[in-house]
Amino acid sequence: MNHTVQTFFTPANTHRPPNYEMPKEEQEVAAPGVPHNPAPPTSTVICVHSKTSVPDHVVSSLFNTLFMNSLCLGSTEVAYSAKSRDGKMVGNLTEPQVYASTAKCLNIWALILGIIITILLIIIPVPILQAYQ
Repeated sequence: MNHTVQTFFTPANTHRPPNYEMPKEEQEVAAPGVPHNPAPPTSTVICVHSKTSVPDHVVSSLFNTLFMNSLCLGSTEVAYSAKSRDGKMVGNLTEPQVYASTAKCLNIWALILGIIITILLIIIPVPILQAYQ
């Protein structure tokens, strides 16, 4: 029986052993606190602007204006929403927050009053119609 050993990774030149030396960069060990790269350190400055998103409530104002315009609050909501949006476009953040808060409050009140008026318009005619039957 012939026992031959086959290696899967044979070096190209079988007369010399393979070269296992490490590159010069990997041989150097950096001391603690000393930069690893010999190049001078560079710094990068990232400016993060903390612009808070101020909602302007235009969509809800238009919805309340078109469908639930109780006591004409819808036109007032749209005016405050437009002021809020204009202030955001200019770059001011304090006034648009106040206008957006007012528009939100008016939107909530218009929605509540609109739902109450709609329910009353459904409930009140029912006894009247039953009286005529």
